[in-house]
Amino acid sequence: MTTATATATATDTAGHPPTGDTRAHQALALIAQHRMVTSTQLHQMLAPDIPPRKIYKVLAPLRAEGLIAHTVLGGGKFLQAHFLTPAGAQTVRDWPELRGRAPAVLTNAAASMRAAHTLTGVRAHLAFLTDARERSDEYGALDWVPETAHRLPDTGGEEQVIADAVFHYTATSPRRRQYRAFVEVDRATMSSERLARKLISYARFHDYTPQPAGRRNTIADQGAMLAWQRFYPRFPRILFILTGASRPSLTRRIQDLRHMTADHELVARFAAHVPLGAAVLEDIETASPSAPVWTPLAGPADPKPWTQL
Repeated sequence: MTTATATATATDTAGHPPTGDTRAHQALALIAQHRMVTSTQLHQMLAPDIPPRKIYKVLAPLRAEGLIAHTVLGGGKFLQAHFLTPAGAQTVRDWPELRGRAPAVLTNAAASMRAAHTLTGVRAHLAFLTDARERSDEYGALDWVPETAHRLPDTGGEEQVIADAVFHYTATSPRRRQYRAFVEVDRATMSSERLARKLISYARFHDYTPQPAGRRNTIADQGAMLAWQRFYPRFPRILFILTGASRPSLTRRIQDLRHMTADHELVARFAAHVPLGAAVLEDIETASPSAPVWTPLAGPADPKPWTQL
């Protein structure tokens, strides 16, 4: 589903039922997918070619029908952040574009507490979306899937690796190529060591082969499908997007990620197979994600575009 589809008409010129979705349908799907979005972010995703004020004409019926609610964000501009109500979640539950994902229902209080992290993730998504449109690449508003979880082996550590998002991106030039990435959005709210430990979780997931209950690891089991191969044709690259601190502090956090990659044996092996990189959110917003603003976490630290890590 594209983000520029106009309101569907009753029938097309051949008298067939419409194939396009209304903007109200698209808006509700985007709010469901991203958990929470501001009016400005929804305008950028849904229809950047129309005047921003018209987005309120899309949202008003959804609010009147009780499908969405909003919380007001401070900071001087009093932005509205929209999220699903229980009725909205029930409405989108079986929509094809959201199949397999339980829509999140937030209270106003929960929305206020989650707003900073959730909306920062949407900012990162919009940087990729804007860049893809300018490059004529295939990447839509629903190609960023937040809070994607996968099981980890039962080794006494974390039971899941939960990416802030996974995205699917198809570059169209100089040759057609598909990319996938796990994204970690860091607002400098956790310790640098805890952030770097996420690399260990991803490395464990990379090597994890589920074993049937009650069976030991046999030679036959060693040829079983790795857990990630059930979901991805190739293991997604890992992209850390950092913000929320001074430039020297963010630089140090990126260096700590590089040290973890170099010093931890499991992560070092993982980095030999999977591209890993980190960038500052404001840099990808200003220069674009395809600019050489990503620091590789393994090997030379010379900045590169994310597709060339």
